[in-house]
Amino acid sequence: MTESTIVLGAMNFGTAQDDTTAFRLLDRFVDQGGRWIDTADCYAFWADGGVGGESEQLLGRWLAARPGMRHRVRISTKVGQQPTVAGRWPESAEGLSAAAIRAAIDLSRTRMGIDRIDMYWAHAEDRSVPLAETVGVFGELALAGVVGRLGASNHRTWRVERARNLAAQLGVPGFSALQLRHTYLQPRPAVPMPYNGHQLATEDSLDYAAADSALALWVYSPLLAGAYVRPERLEERYLHVGNERRLTALDVVAADLGVTQNQVVLAWLVGGDPEIWPIVGVSTEDQLEEALAGVRLELSAEHRAVLTDAA
Repeated sequence: MTESTIVLGAMNFGTAQDDTTAFRLLDRFVDQGGRWIDTADCYAFWADGGVGGESEQLLGRWLAARPGMRHRVRISTKVGQQPTVAGRWPESAEGLSAAAIRAAIDLSRTRMGIDRIDMYWAHAEDRSVPLAETVGVFGELALAGVVGRLGASNHRTWRVERARNLAAQLGVPGFSALQLRHTYLQPRPAVPMPYNGHQLATEDSLDYAAADSALALWVYSPLLAGAYVRPERLEERYLHVGNERRLTALDVVAADLGVTQNQVVLAWLVGGDPEIWPIVGVSTEDQLEEALAGVRLELSAEHRAVLTDAA
């Protein structure tokens, strides 16, 4: 089966979602052509009973229970935001020092029972550490074969460009992927994001990714926690006239195609320039099937124009 241009978000696996549910979703995802699974070493310390590491541990149990599965999937995880003192975040986040990264990657590999992480992300900026130090240790891990690709999550574009230049100067692999918050609707300008550290994809970062075919763009919260099909969930920051036009356009295209608004949003994301890999978190197989169908949906130029012109 053709590989799907989608990433399965595993944030709630091991906390909000138990092994039975998570295993079923993971199995179905792979059976339907999904390959990339995204987590982080800190998932999900904020959940009831969570301390961080639960998602990676569940993935480790799943891989152990599925002989041969490791060769069918790619594992993505992140470093930088795991609290080092329970109940004190973000002030006690592990950060991106060389020592913290070396310790964290060993813990992540142990939890998941794997030798190599296919995509390793700096989860958020850490300006208390020299950028060259972070870039150097990430490059060191890539040269050693401990990680495959390197990514910058929730980083400003200029910091990513500076980091990539530093990597070139040091002669080590640099960041080749961005992870940012992005969807079809746009929040009002200058309104703070709900969670500390979230960075929105901007016109600048989208143009930066589009200009470099070697730079992948992954986006999280593409479906706004179900708000496209349950408007009462739409956060106040998204309630403005521009988005009213966008929602109307979305309804028109969805009705024309006989699909859901979620599927149109995913098709709009993956079919544009730059190519986008949406990270989708699901809790049921129906939600998973809807998302997989969405990234396979091809919008006509006319339907894409309806959506774009509404902005």
